[in-house]
This record gives sequence, structure tokens and C-alpha cells, in this order.
Amino acid sequence: MYKIYINQTPMLLSEEPLYKSDERRLVARYTGSPKTMLHYIDMLEKGTAFELVNLYHPDLERFFREFCDLYRIIEAAGGIVYNARNEVLLIHRLGYWDLPKGKIDAGESPEQAALREVREETGLREVVSEGFAGTSYHCYRDRDKRRALKPSHWFRMHTREEKLHPQTEENIEQAVWMSLNAFFEQGLEVYGSIRDILEAESKRTII
Repeated sequence: MYKIYINQTPMLLSEEPLYKSDERRLVARYTGSPKTMLHYIDMLEKGTAFELVNLYHPDLERFFREFCDLYRIIEAAGGIVYNARNEVLLIHRLGYWDLPKGKIDAGESPEQAALREVREETGLREVVSEGFAGTSYHCYRDRDKRRALKPSHWFRMHTREEKLHPQTEENIEQAVWMSLNAFFEQGLEVYGSIRDILEAESKRTII
């Protein structure tokens, strides 16, 4: 399954239907026509009538490739950084809580880009990657109003440093350490794709 956020609503691409259609969930078989897929994409871009849309097709990888063909692909990478107290590093930017991430530069691996972005956006220097943690997907319109799909590749990291220096030129207003329990208890405003990553981390850390 692929979970792709469009205008903060998840579109789930799967081999079989994952839900039954109702007033809040739209479930439909992909007919193989990109024009049909564009209809659902356009609907999500223009409104929030549904809490999710689930399109399914037995050839999932072909289905996903055809979805990607409708977009300009912008690869990104970021870090889920823990300190010695097992708190996670969070940044606040443009009204939402987020994780440090950014575009992968030419010649960089996703892991190299993730480490660089964490250092640039938070001021940390001694950061160690513990390996790949997952990929999230979200769509947006670029400055030329073209559709863009951003796969963000996440890497779990740790550091013994505590002091944070948010990169204000990238519109980062705050950088803080917070436990995952405290984050979810406060119900802070966060992008859906970031919430998914943090929820997966929360489940992973349960003993």
C-alpha cells in the first residue's frame, strides 16, 4: 500500500479495497485511465469532503508508477532525531510542527541529505544515523502551479547534544525536544504524513 497526502487528505493506493465506501470514505477500483486518477486528485485538491480516498488495482507497482507520472517528483530526506532522554527533535514552521527535512541535492544519498538537513535546520553537529525508518509521500503545487509529489525518506538518528539553533532563514520558528507521549497528549497541529511517522515511532518504542 502507498499512502499519499493530497491537501492533508490521504489517498491510499492498494491492491484490494481496504475499506467500504461511506459518506466519509471513497473507495473505487482504478480503471487504468490516468484521466480517472486525475479526477480523484483534483477532487482532493479542491476540497475535504472525504477523510480518505482508497483507489485499488491488482498491479500495485504499475498503478503507483502511473500515479507518479502525473507529478514532478521532488525527492527529500529527513531525520527522526532522539536525545539521551529519548525525546524527539521537533521544529515549528509556517504554523505546523514538523521534522527536519529537505530536498536531496545532486550527488547525495538520501541518508547524507537527511544528516545535512538536520544539521542545517537545527544547529546540531554530532548526529549519528541509525538507519532507514520509512518513506512518506505528500503532494503540493510548486511555484509554477505544477503538481509535485515529494517522497520524504526518513532516517532514525541520535545525538548527545542538547542545544538547538533553529534555521530562521528557512522559516523555522522553534526547535524543541519533546517526548512522543507529550506530543500526542497536547494534540499539536502537525502534517498528516509527519503524524504517521511519529505514530509509527511511538509504537516502536513501546516495550
